[in-house]
Amino acid sequence: MRRLLPFLIVGLVALVTLASATVLYRAKRPTLLTISKDRLGEKENGDSAHILGSPNATVTLEEFGDFQCPPCAALCDPLNQLEKEYRPRLRVTFRHFPLVTHAHAQEAACAAEAAGMQGRFWEMHDLLYREQAVWSKAADAPTLFNSYAGMLGLNLDRFKKDLDSDQVKTRVASDQKRGVELGVKSTPTIFVNNRELAPTSLNPADLRKKIDAVVKEKTLP
Repeated sequence: MRRLLPFLIVGLVALVTLASATVLYRAKRPTLLTISKDRLGEKENGDSAHILGSPNATVTLEEFGDFQCPPCAALCDPLNQLEKEYRPRLRVTFRHFPLVTHAHAQEAACAAEAAGMQGRFWEMHDLLYREQAVWSKAADAPTLFNSYAGMLGLNLDRFKKDLDSDQVKTRVASDQKRGVELGVKSTPTIFVNNRELAPTSLNPADLRKKIDAVVKEKTLP
């Protein structure tokens, strides 16, 4: 027994160390969010979210984005392409989540909503991301937003009025409130069929794999 004692002690220490490492890993591993069932149908009527694709698509990709966020800009074209590739099985939903650390993010969100009041939300959405490097560094971003509205053929007087309207500000605030309630803290945050994707998977290849998996799951008998 005495001969076995050192081996038993070493084995016990190894087990304790492994258990401790497992607990530490789980503590540090990021917790991915899931939209609970009691919030799935929320805001169906008068929803402030903007939908690209078929409203009846079996797969919904919901993005919380900030127009001044470079990673969000990098995802703009890939998400547009994915929606086209998977049409009519995929719809892309955008919600505003302007970060306080970005000086012009709130103004940009309002500009997109003001364009949306004239049916051009997605055009302004794409333009803001494409020109992000310009307006995000400008001293007078609203002047550039006005010029973008002109480029899109919007009624400028109405655009300027809507830009500062309570209706536009409320729509942006409503999206942000939903994000906060869901636990969103950064951008981009993306849910696919109500389950948050890991930040490391927010690239075209991994997004395609995830969408493929969900599409396959939905088509199984």
